[in-house]
Amino acid sequence: MTHTVSVVIPAYNSARTLDACLRSVYAQTHPVHEVLVVDDASTDTTAQIARRHPCTLIRSPVNRGVSAARNTGIAAATGEVLFFLDSDEALTPDSVANALEILAADPGCGCVHGVIAPEPLFDDGPVEHYKVLHAYWWRARGAGDVETAFFAQAAVPRGVFEHLGGFDESLRDSEDLEFSDRLAPHYRIVLTERVMARHDEEHRLGPLLAETYRRALLLVPALLSARRGGRSNLTANSPASVLAAAGLFAALPWGLALPWLPAAGLAAFGLANLGLLRFAARRRGAGFVPFFAAVHLLNHAALLAGAAVGGLRAALRPRTAARSGAGRAVAR
Repeated sequence: MTHTVSVVIPAYNSARTLDACLRSVYAQTHPVHEVLVVDDASTDTTAQIARRHPCTLIRSPVNRGVSAARNTGIAAATGEVLFFLDSDEALTPDSVANALEILAADPGCGCVHGVIAPEPLFDDGPVEHYKVLHAYWWRARGAGDVETAFFAQAAVPRGVFEHLGGFDESLRDSEDLEFSDRLAPHYRIVLTERVMARHDEEHRLGPLLAETYRRALLLVPALLSARRGGRSNLTANSPASVLAAAGLFAALPWGLALPWLPAAGLAAFGLANLGLLRFAARRRGAGFVPFFAAVHLLNHAALLAGAAVGGLRAALRPRTAARSGAGRAVAR
């Protein structure tokens, strides 16, 4: 059965990448029914670029975030399948056709999503090389039936949203995880390399680490929510890698007295990421591996810091609310 496909592209200040994104959609081997670009109050030439293509442009007067933009696209779309694509990505030509084939094979499948290609959309240097290689690695290793959906490049039957509702518009990060909490108990989720997109990743180290920290703020609550539901979320780093990094950072203050301790932590971190480092060497050469490993370790520092702060906030929030309630009771 052939399904009509509406491609929904949330866009905010996407002038650099939107043309490449749209060209990749119109080059699909399976023709799409419509393309909706939801311009989330961009201040650059995003709208002008969209108008160069035969797509429907929907402009928001205020910036409301990616969840609201996707919901706007869902409401306007008329296709039987909604294919979400971030504006800083370009699909491989058969991605839509492959997603439809997987959905057609299993009526119980509620989402097919893809992986980041190991080459960037635009080559901006070694930090971006690290980011795309890592992004490809952990997604490709997790391919198959999963319990987490990422909507940077994902196909979802319309009926799923009629059943579950849309994205949580209060979230500007980790909205994928929140929706996965509602999706996984009812539908099969498939992660596949047959859907792939080249991504224009962050190419500066500072913003990359800041992004990791910001996203990690919600990591502990998301993992706890998944555990309560009896599920496991896809994560970008293995528990062994995170624990090894934590051990290394904990050992650093003892480095002068016990120099072997940080060295052992660094060796453990290398062993925990041996497959990833070998993959980086195959893709970029052995000379790239020390830089890759250093950025990976710094990224773990940002991850651990964000998770610690987010976990502390989550632990204190109920207590703060309880204290506030007690204070109001006393005041009465």
